[in-house]
Amino acid sequence: MSQDSVVLSSSGAGNVNTVRRPDPVTEPRVVRWILTGIALLFLALFLALPLVAVFYQAFSKGVAYYFESLADPDAVSAIKLTLLTAAIAVPLNLVFGLAASWCIAKFEFRGKALLTTLIDLPFSVSPVISGLIYVLMFGAQGWFGPWLADHNVQIIFAVPGIVLATIFVTFPFVARELIPLMQAQGNDEEEAAHVLGASGWQIFRRVTLPNVKWGLLYGVILCNARAMGEFGAVSVVSGHIRGQTDTMPLHVEILYNEYNFSAAFAVASLLALLALVTLGLKLLAERHMSAELASARDVPAHAGPVSKPATQSTNTAAQSVQ
Repeated sequence: MSQDSVVLSSSGAGNVNTVRRPDPVTEPRVVRWILTGIALLFLALFLALPLVAVFYQAFSKGVAYYFESLADPDAVSAIKLTLLTAAIAVPLNLVFGLAASWCIAKFEFRGKALLTTLIDLPFSVSPVISGLIYVLMFGAQGWFGPWLADHNVQIIFAVPGIVLATIFVTFPFVARELIPLMQAQGNDEEEAAHVLGASGWQIFRRVTLPNVKWGLLYGVILCNARAMGEFGAVSVVSGHIRGQTDTMPLHVEILYNEYNFSAAFAVASLLALLALVTLGLKLLAERHMSAELASARDVPAHAGPVSKPATQSTNTAAQSVQ
């Protein structure tokens, strides 16, 4: 071992060997300025400028026309349908994400890899294709179409089809945020709570759920943002029935195709505002979730798998189940 990497320091107890970490590699100041400028220019051109253009076009005919466009019956119907779809899809995906992530992260069973793969399926399938699949299944000429027609049940070109398509494209978000967080935290606290006599529901409600609350909120925020902004799958199954099956993104497309640009950008600006609020909540949840992951992984490299001392886990679980 070279003298540059070892520093000998003396104390009252004797000599202690301390390994000096190498200094981080630093680039010249000019290189850093160039890279920072390129990044800022990219953000300005592809993020800030389009956002400013949306609000500029939305208010191009004045504030009164802006609110008149939002108060239009078709726009109100699109806003209500978007909120209704998100209000149904997000809680269902929350329940599925919690169950799937708890099952995958805490237990070993046959088919675990298959379940994990199926959760990622909407990421690899085009939303348009997923909407087409629902048409082939529940459409008039689909597999279940004649049976649904005989029982006077309409899914395609109706609200149920929009909800189903939205659920499909958004269900990975909650699970994919919780699985790595639960895996990093390990099972020590749950096992300690079980030893202390807590039931499965008590363990989940008082130990597991509080530990993942910020990751859960992060996943719900992402799921809600995708649910309100989904276009491809919803466009296929909705039928574009104005005032009935048009969500906000579809209504923007209709207005734009009619050359009603100010009204189209007015509705688009509402989506942009929702996106900005979502971004603020996402940053808040991401900060807390990063802190939880850092605390869960904060162990020396030689210490082996991430785990808490048995006494600490037992004390934490005892406080939770009391």
